[in-house]
Amino acid sequence: MYTYTGFWNTEETNLEDLSQPLKVNSCGIYRLVSRPAMSTVRPEGREDYQLMFIVAGKAWYESEEGRRSEAGAGNMILYHPGQFQKYGYSLEDKPEVYWLHFTGHEAGQMVKEVGFDEKNILFTGALAEYKELFLHIIRELQVSKACFDELTALYLKQLFVLIRRGRLEGAGSQSRMQKEIEQAVHYFNENFAQNIEIETYAQSQHMSVCWFIRNFKKYRNVTPLQYLTSIRIDRASELLTSTDYTVSEISTIVGYDNPLYFSRIFKKSTGVSPKAFRGDILQPHLDAE
Repeated sequence: MYTYTGFWNTEETNLEDLSQPLKVNSCGIYRLVSRPAMSTVRPEGREDYQLMFIVAGKAWYESEEGRRSEAGAGNMILYHPGQFQKYGYSLEDKPEVYWLHFTGHEAGQMVKEVGFDEKNILFTGALAEYKELFLHIIRELQVSKACFDELTALYLKQLFVLIRRGRLEGAGSQSRMQKEIEQAVHYFNENFAQNIEIETYAQSQHMSVCWFIRNFKKYRNVTPLQYLTSIRIDRASELLTSTDYTVSEISTIVGYDNPLYFSRIFKKSTGVSPKAFRGDILQPHLDAE
């Protein structure tokens, strides 16, 4: 199992601290690599709050009455102090979970404002901004430089504010899905010349590949690969008509290392080969001359 953690106090004593508005006790990342499963049971819970952010894959959690549920990527689960805890992960689900323990006399009001007063699980989206804030907290706890306690509290507060803003702006899975897709569209348009693997991109954004492909098609009516291909073919068409670059050079410019493969994709998309396309466009001009 891969772990990356930071602790205020490695002994984890005096977890409840109401002398401060907000205090982060510990923070970390779990990722199952070879261990088939992992589970945690705390009948009496913990003295502090526990926040779990499902970045990829999924986790399961169980109520004190024995009702089991699952939480997929983009969900956050909150346990209050003293609340029964039973949850776990399976290797086959490829889980990546960020977790955080915190306390403070303002913590209760903050989690209520975020929306955890209604239920213990919220869909927030697997946004990169959330991940970065968790990583900032871990690093501050690890090095414990001057004012690290204040910075970790500020990062946690920023996390709550971002979640709350998302809810006020129309949080709901649909708006968050749309934001993820719009971000992908911008990325593809800016980096189409690079070697982009759809699966690698989805994983880098902490989205399941199936979720990403399904929702991209929902919003754009094509799959991510089809959209990326259309950008490349449109750009190649422009270069074929406006430059004297060779087909091989254009292939590289638009992101294809293999000119033959590029030619096959181009013909499949346009109905003609790159050379024929260029000839069809240029011939009318030659005839006019």
